[in-house]
Parts: sequence; C-alpha cells; structure tokens
Amino acid sequence: MNQGKFVFSQVVEFIPRYQFDKLVRQYNGDWHAKNLNSYNHLLHLLFGQLTGCDSLRDICLCLEAHSKYLYHLGFRNTVNHTSLSRANESRDYRIFEGLGIHMIGLVRPMYSKLSLSGINIDNEIYALDSTTISTSIKLAAWALGKYSKGAVKMHTLLDLRGSIPANIHITDGKWHDSNELDMLTPEPFAFYVMDKAYVDFEALFRFHQSQAFWVSRPKDNMKFTTVRQLEIPDVKSGIVEDSLIRITGYRSRKLYPEDMRFVRVYDPDNDTIVDLISNNFEVSALEISNLYRHRWDIEVFFKWIKQNIVVKTLWGFSENAVKIHLWTAVISYLTIARIKADCRSRYSVTEVATLIRISALERCDLRQLLTKQDSSINSNQNVKDLSLFDNF
Repeated sequence: MNQGKFVFSQVVEFIPRYQFDKLVRQYNGDWHAKNLNSYNHLLHLLFGQLTGCDSLRDICLCLEAHSKYLYHLGFRNTVNHTSLSRANESRDYRIFEGLGIHMIGLVRPMYSKLSLSGINIDNEIYALDSTTISTSIKLAAWALGKYSKGAVKMHTLLDLRGSIPANIHITDGKWHDSNELDMLTPEPFAFYVMDKAYVDFEALFRFHQSQAFWVSRPKDNMKFTTVRQLEIPDVKSGIVEDSLIRITGYRSRKLYPEDMRFVRVYDPDNDTIVDLISNNFEVSALEISNLYRHRWDIEVFFKWIKQNIVVKTLWGFSENAVKIHLWTAVISYLTIARIKADCRSRYSVTEVATLIRISALERCDLRQLLTKQDSSINSNQNVKDLSLFDNF
C-alpha cells in the first residue's frame, strides 16, 4: 500500500483474488460475459456496500461520475444498472457464497483469542439466530413469509469471539428457526447459545449425543419434574435455582430421554426472572447465565449489518439475486473485520466501516487512516492555542 492509492483500491487488496478466480472457473461465471465479468461484478457490489449506495442505479451513477478514476479504483469499466441487475439475476450465486465461506475461514482465526466477559472457558462459543428482511411478495414470489407477505431470512451461526459469522444460510420467511439445527453439524465440546425458538428436543438430543453443549430457554408449555437440586455457591450472583430436571411430556420424553440442567436467574436490569436450560453439568450456573447473556451479541451483529451494510433495500428480487446481495454484504463485513485485525486498529468495526465509507475515493494510506493517534503525544503544539476538540 502507498499514499498514492485510493482507499477503495487498498480495501480490495484484502479480497482473496486467487480463490475468487477458482470459483469463477468452477461455476463458469464468465461464460458469455462481455462488459461485466465476475470480478468487475464483485467490485461494483462491494463499492455499493462499502460506500452505502441504496440501489444499483446509485452504484452506477457514482462510478460514472468518477469514470476517470475507474482504472485506479480497480475497475476495468463501468456498466449501467440494467447490466448490473441482469448479472445479479444470471450469475451463479455460489461464486459469492464460496468467497464468503473462504473469507470466514481466513477471518475467524484472527479473533479466536478474544475473551468474553464473565466467561472463563476456552471452548468455541456460538450464538444461533436469524434476521428477517421484508420484501414484496409480488416481486419475490419465492420468498414467502407470514400473513401472505414477502420475507427473506438470513440464519447466522455467530462465533461470539469477535462476532464473526461461522455459517450463513439464506431462506424464505417461512423456514422455521428450529429447522436450522438440522442444517448444522455439531462441533464437539462447543457451546451453542440460542433462544426458545430453537427448542427442538430431537435436534438438541442429537447435539447432546455429538458431545456439543447447548444453552437455551424453555418454552412456556414445557413439562418437567425436578430430579435434584444443586448447590448455589454464591447467593449474591443472582442465581435463584440450579437443578437437574427430567422432561415429563410423553412425546418430549421420547425425543430427549436424558436429564438436563435448569437454571433460574434474576435479571436486575429488567427486574425479571429468566429460566435457562442446558445439557452442560460442568460449568457453573453463573457461567451458563453469562453465556446466555452473550446471546445478545448476535442481535447487535444484525443491527450493525442493517445500519452499516446495505441489506434493508434488496438489489434484486429473484432468489439468485437476493443471495448474491446478502453474501456480498457478508463479504463486506468480513473484509472490514480482516482490515481491522490486519492493521491492528484500535477503532471498532463500526468506526472502521465509517472511515472507509467517507474516505473510499480519497488517496491516503489505509493503515495510517485506521491508526488511532495517541492524544498524549503532542510535542509541537503551543499550549496556549485552543483546539476545536479541547472539550472532548
């Protein structure tokens, strides 16, 4: 990198081009491509994501206005929004999906050593949840949702160490969350934290037999009996009850024949009692409570994605176009996370995304842009001069 390059062109250097070209050859992505090959297509969509363009028309408008800089930004040429839309409809989404999966493998190890507050275990810890994106049922007839409305679901298995997605699955709005457990291969000794929508005893018992641990909340109609009360070492921790339970429902008992753990904890923030269930009997009740508390991290991740990456407004309505759009959004997030880790920036991921967005068409060194200056080093400043940010 050097100061003569545009910030956007430096960001693109973090995309594994060799792996992307392999995927293009594997899925014939450039077959009959004329003005918009696969890589140029990817750059158009990444530019839209990183700069916050709301539509394909906005992407093409911005690039056309800066046409004299296209070569230096990394583009071979620009196209109109019709050609870009046609590429979203016809180019195989698995090219973008494969790139996203490859980048997950690159970025997750960069954050694997991060610690979680209140958690003293070294196991892998995942949160499982989904976010729903509303759309028009008339334009996206495949994306059936509730109440005859259109919706797309992005199911995410989030590695809580660094909030990096470990798995993404895109479905229509009617796909029930609990079905997602059947799509996952349980990782032995890993913790899976999820809400009550994922309580499917048959799937949870499969996780249990695979030596994976899960933490969730019981459904209101779950019938059980207490087998044994466990000791609570610290009554000031907020733990109200820690016990072993056995499900008594006829069908549920057959699906999950073994005992599970029941933890009741007081939540002072909301002044409520929260019930938790788990198949782990080794960690403390307080750690189980803290594990479930970290489930909120995936809600923060979805909120960040919707506020900083363009997913609210879909750039196409066919299943292929939607999957290309959402996988490009994931690739953008992973690229930002990779840059933050590589530059060892002290800025948050949100701040890194903001700096890239407002500086994408500037010529400056990316590492220098993302390096937070130490305010204590100010040897050349006259102490009598006032600064605009003195009060901050």
